[in-house]
Amino acid sequence: MADTTVTRAHLSEAVYKEVGLSRNESADLVEMVLEEISDALERDEMVKISSFGSFGVRQKGERTGRNPKTGEEVPILPRRVLVFRASHVLKDRLNAGMSRQKGAA
Repeated sequence: MADTTVTRAHLSEAVYKEVGLSRNESADLVEMVLEEISDALERDEMVKISSFGSFGVRQKGERTGRNPKTGEEVPILPRRVLVFRASHVLKDRLNAGMSRQKGAA
């Protein structure tokens, strides 16, 4: 597993370096994009990012679960869950990286 996590700050810095906006403008742009994605998902819209993947919301129905500590049955309430499906381009890119790592070892 990777030892680092990409954060909003990393994304803002990348936009700053690549696009040439100021650091504040870059941070605002990243925030606007993330806010638009969040808003679309709240409206039950699918978010598709070409060559990356799609985000969507699924409805899960009520079901019975079990408390692992006590074994007691408990109801799990209906809820919405976020799902992500990677594009074939991203999957191919990830798998190409794995084959390069194996060849280098």
